[in-house]
Amino acid sequence: MNRYLDDFNEGERFTAPGFTLSEGQVLDFALTYDPQPFHIDAQAAAESPYGGLIASGFQTLALCFRMVVQTGVFETVSMGGPGIDELRFLAPVRPGDTIRSEAEILSAKPSRSKPDRGILRIQFRGYNQHGDEVISFIVIMLGRRKTE
Repeated sequence: MNRYLDDFNEGERFTAPGFTLSEGQVLDFALTYDPQPFHIDAQAAAESPYGGLIASGFQTLALCFRMVVQTGVFETVSMGGPGIDELRFLAPVRPGDTIRSEAEILSAKPSRSKPDRGILRIQFRGYNQHGDEVISFIVIMLGRRKTE
């Protein structure tokens, strides 16, 4: 795709294919990174406000980011990122849910001091198979500019 910072336009959207989370994937991630009872223990989860096992929000974040990155749209431009803004876990993600991810370019601004780069602000949203928004966050991406 070879897209650079100046090739992205405000309002441009990208959609990634969906991914279905298995119970094993939910448990594996939670046991390694977020071992709270409602992520790792079916009985405790059943008695929680969620009424059953749910995926870690961090797993949902990583999954939504990965799905968009794997489309290749940011392969050339990405130089990493200094942060994430406005992260919100909006609804539980359960084993068996199929999550799809969308990204929208909020801005693409060249750096004033470093002409080879700039900042992309990208709004990510994740949705389950029912169309419910489950996560929202803004990625701040350091973006490569095309140099002649």
